[in-house]
This record gives sequence, C-alpha cells and structure tokens, in this order.
Amino acid sequence: MTLDDAESPDGSDKGDQPSTDERARERFDRIYNTLRIRICLLDYPPGQRLREEDLAEEFGVSRTPIRRVLVKLEAESLLRSVHGVGTIVTDIEVEELEQVYQLRLELAQLIGKLSPVAPDAAKIAAFRSLLARCEALLGKPDAREFARINMDFFHLLNSLTANEPLREISERLYYQTTRIWLKTASRLSQYTELLLNEIRIFHREVADIVDAVEVGDLQVVGYIRRAHISMSYLRLRNESRRSS
Repeated sequence: MTLDDAESPDGSDKGDQPSTDERARERFDRIYNTLRIRICLLDYPPGQRLREEDLAEEFGVSRTPIRRVLVKLEAESLLRSVHGVGTIVTDIEVEELEQVYQLRLELAQLIGKLSPVAPDAAKIAAFRSLLARCEALLGKPDAREFARINMDFFHLLNSLTANEPLREISERLYYQTTRIWLKTASRLSQYTELLLNEIRIFHREVADIVDAVEVGDLQVVGYIRRAHISMSYLRLRNESRRSS
C-alpha cells in the first residue's frame, strides 16, 4: 500500500483531507475575515495599533501568516504602517471617501449586467431570511447587528454576479466605506434617532430588492442599490458636516 492509499488515524480516506496549501488558505481567510470585521465594527478603532505577536498568540499561529494578513489589509486601506510605531488602523472621514462612493455607484448597477446569476430557490430564501432579520431589527434596534446584517446583505448581492473582477473590486470598496456610518453616528447626540432612521431606510431597500430578486429582474436590483448608496452617502456627508 502506498502512502497515498493510507488512511488517516481516524480511519478516513487520506485523499479526502485538505492539503497543506488548502489548510493554509483556510487559516489565512479565517484570520483575514476576523480582523476585517473587527475593524469595520470599530472593535479596532482608528489609531489602534495591531501587534503581530499578540495576534499570533490569539490565533495560535506563527507571525508569518499574521504578517501576510496585515499586508493585505494595508493594501485595502484599512491599516497603515507607521515607522517607529507599527501597524495601526486607518482613520476615515466621509469627505475623503467621495471618489470611492462615486465608483461604488457605477459598480452597483453592473450587478444585473455583467455575468448575472439567476437566483434559485435557495438564493431567494436567503434574501427573504435577511429581510426577516431587518424586520426584527426594527423592533429591537442594535447598531452592531445592523452593521452585520448590512455586511451579509452586501455579500448576498455580490453573489448575484459571476464576474470575479466586479465582485473583488466591489468588496474592496465596500469594506473601505462600511465603518464610516458607525464612526459618524457615534459622534452624534441623536444617535438613537439616526440609527432608527437608517434601519427603516435599509429595510425599504432590502424589501424592494427582495421583490426584484423574486421576479428575477437583476437590472432593477442594480438600480435600486445604486440609488440607496447615493442617498446613504449624502446623508452621511450632511450629518458629518452638521456635527463638525
């Protein structure tokens, strides 16, 4: 019996086990997604220093994969290296993101034009489930849950196109802008009122998009998404200016 034919200690077929490269990729993705979410939920606020050794200890890995993750997050403008200080979380202001929002507007309407993926029953069910989460949020507003639902909604929308460059660019730009709402809202005295208003608007967007998905009109999905991104940016900009 060759090594390739051997079974693993638990009796399973060794050929079914993930390769070293696959395990390394899964580990990288897990750490990367965890850190990105922490940054976008402001668990790591702007200006916080991220230490390789601390993260390596937390995730039970060497510093090498941590360093690779930090390099990627820096390339995506979520982190930056400061000489003599280390790697810190970047700060953001809504006015600095105007060009990013402009590009997001143009990309949003391409969902239904570039390699659209017709939603099947499972996809439609996923959109309905997300709408139900939004409805529950209306009765019990929570900023972190709102941010998480928003992220899940983005990824669900992004799955409606098979165009990989569009998906990759859209994701990168989304994560550059998504934490600006929490950062802006946290500075405002009318935080609760602002949160409720944003949840109501978001609920309308999701409801309209679910209707379009159910009938299979992905071009309408793109147009709805574009309009809401535009209005969201204008609201954020106006709130930022009033609070400054």
